[in-house]
Amino acid sequence: MEETCERAPSVIDRYYTRWYRTDMKGRLCEDHCILQHSNRICIITLAESHPILQQGRKIKSIDYRISDGCSRLNNKVSGKSKRGGQFLTEFAPLCRITCTDDKEYTVFSCIRGRLLEVNEDILKCPDLLLEKPSTDGYIAVILPKLEESKTITKGLLTREQYEDVVSKRSTQVQESLSTQHT
Repeated sequence: MEETCERAPSVIDRYYTRWYRTDMKGRLCEDHCILQHSNRICIITLAESHPILQQGRKIKSIDYRISDGCSRLNNKVSGKSKRGGQFLTEFAPLCRITCTDDKEYTVFSCIRGRLLEVNEDILKCPDLLLEKPSTDGYIAVILPKLEESKTITKGLLTREQYEDVVSKRSTQVQESLSTQHT
């Protein structure tokens, strides 16, 4: 009698739908992942194809201060309807990540909604972003407006569409490498 050892789906795979935004603001491969729960809450993370995760970079610092007058760390929400949270558009910066080679990346909200929280744990332990980007290494949690919750995914890619984009990208890179060598 042979037992099959199938792994149960993770909490993320079971309760969240993955959405993607590729090449954020025209920056090649700077892909973001949005984990959308059935209760409308969205978690912003780096997609697996983001250069920070792909190129084995080390993180020097993470800064939630967007400008002199705006820090995502000052975000305070209260009550059942989460009043007081900063309202974000889809291209609102959430944080800046600086790597040890001084390459800097900006992570954007990707969706419109109210900022519920930022992940302060990654400030103390930046490696969480590299080791567990979809769970403990998330960037922020955003709550879209109720009336917009069904339409926030309009500009986003499904998992299949995202994998298509990544596959085409790697094919183009390989083709350009082979034409350079001939």
